[in-house]
Amino acid sequence: MLDNERLASLLARVALRDQRAFRELYDQTAAHLLGVALRIVGTRSLAEEALQDAFVQFWNHASSFNPARARASTWMISIVRYRCLDLLRKSENDLPLDEVAESALPVVEPFSGAHREPRLDPCLDELTAQQRACISMAYVEGRSHQEISRHTGTPLGTVKSWIRRGLQQLRECLER
Repeated sequence: MLDNERLASLLARVALRDQRAFRELYDQTAAHLLGVALRIVGTRSLAEEALQDAFVQFWNHASSFNPARARASTWMISIVRYRCLDLLRKSENDLPLDEVAESALPVVEPFSGAHREPRLDPCLDELTAQQRACISMAYVEGRSHQEISRHTGTPLGTVKSWIRRGLQQLRECLER
C-alpha cells in the first residue's frame, strides 16, 4: 500500500471525481485490501464482492475522508471491513465458531500501525481461538453478545464466559 500522504492525496482527487486518481488508488491498494477482505470472509468470491462494494464507497464518499481524524489506510480498511461484515451478516452460511478457520477470523486492525500496543500480541496468543474471535467480534466489529451467539451457533452464556475470561487473561497478561 502507498504511504498515507499519497493515499490522502488520491482520495482528495477522487472526491473531485478524478477517474485517473481512482484508477491509481485501485491499482495501488486493491491487492492489499483484497488480502484484508480474504482474512475476514474466508472465501475469494465474498472478498471480491466486499472489495467491489468498498471501492464504490471510496468513489461515492471520498469527500467524507478527513485526514485529521484518521489515516487514509485506516479509513479504507475500515470500509472494507464493514463491507465484509455486512456480507457475512447477510450470508446464510454461518458456521459454528470451532469450524471457522483462524485465517478467516476478524482482523484486529485497530491494534495495528502507530497505535499498536506491542505487548498485546503475546497476550492475544495466550487466548483460545474462540476467546480471540469473540473479543474481536465484540470490541473491534462492535457486535453484541447476542449477535456473536447467533453468528457462531454458540450458547449466549458460553459467548459471555469466553469474552469475560479472555478479557481477564488479557488484563493479567498486560499487568505482568
